[in-house]
Amino acid sequence: MTYLPKPKLHHPALPKNALGLTHRDYEGAISTLCAGCGHDSISAAIIQACFELDIEPHRIAKLSGIGCSSKTPTYFLGTAHGFNSVHGRMPSVLTGANLANRDLIYLGVSGDGDSASIGLGQFAHCIRRGVDMVYIVENNGVYGLTKGQFSATADKGSKSKKGVVNPDSPIDLVALALLLGATYVGRSFSGDKAQLVPLIKGALRHKGAAFLDVISPCVTFNNHKGSTKSFDFVREHNDAVNRLDVILPQKPITAAYEPGEVIEVPQHDGTILRLSKLEADYDPTDRVAAMDYLFEHRARGEIVTGLLYVEPHSTDLHDELGTVATPLNRLGEAELCPGSAALAKVNAAHR
Repeated sequence: MTYLPKPKLHHPALPKNALGLTHRDYEGAISTLCAGCGHDSISAAIIQACFELDIEPHRIAKLSGIGCSSKTPTYFLGTAHGFNSVHGRMPSVLTGANLANRDLIYLGVSGDGDSASIGLGQFAHCIRRGVDMVYIVENNGVYGLTKGQFSATADKGSKSKKGVVNPDSPIDLVALALLLGATYVGRSFSGDKAQLVPLIKGALRHKGAAFLDVISPCVTFNNHKGSTKSFDFVREHNDAVNRLDVILPQKPITAAYEPGEVIEVPQHDGTILRLSKLEADYDPTDRVAAMDYLFEHRARGEIVTGLLYVEPHSTDLHDELGTVATPLNRLGEAELCPGSAALAKVNAAHR
């Protein structure tokens, strides 16, 4: 894996935002993902959202776990704070960082495997505690780094490229986020930049737990265990002097459609993704109605996209804990360690 920086040359006529920064100032290293990967479209949407909001890149802390999706923070906001954690543990690391320094804007990027499988418990507790953050799941329904096994978000009855049928019911992270009390919940499609950028902008400006599930089709890996044509099988039985993967470029999948409209978007593997955009008069402030709407359309085989729920007057973890306004990482020993007298008073209250 390489992390080649992009050229620093800037055309003098590039548009600038209110900070005097260009779009290039919000970019990162050159992507090493497959050509046409939806994750790169999400990175581009994050870049666009931060540029339009005039956010200084160093005010953002971007955190991730493990997976194709968790590689993407390398490809945007190159001058932001960053931390790549272990598999499924991004939420707890982000929570700790947020408690230590509340002045930063926290952006967690994860995948359906990272959040819906090994990290499901961490995802649940981070959302229910109301950590002030933007939590983006780049959802492709497969394990891209391990060659395309069904993930926990794959729909029951869906087939892999080889015709294997998924027997398990899916975990709907949007429904789970609503149930757990997230105060900003949305779903989008990586190819619908017109919808995705505003959703990210709203999430970045929201106080509290903001969750976005972004359907991001995997354009390359969809083989399975047991296939003699799989990457693992060939590598185990091939006595080669080196290992090479040839990945054919794919064109990015895009979509443009109106509120209330249902469209079918053909994928690279021939499958059809049905998208349903929220009605223009949809009320996003009713949590129960949002869940009813979500399940009603899922029964029709439709993936609802848009801002599903937002709590206008939300709080975050700092409000619930009553922390001081000064970030904890700026406090001295006297403030953080009040002394034995204070400890004795606390202990006395429990006797």
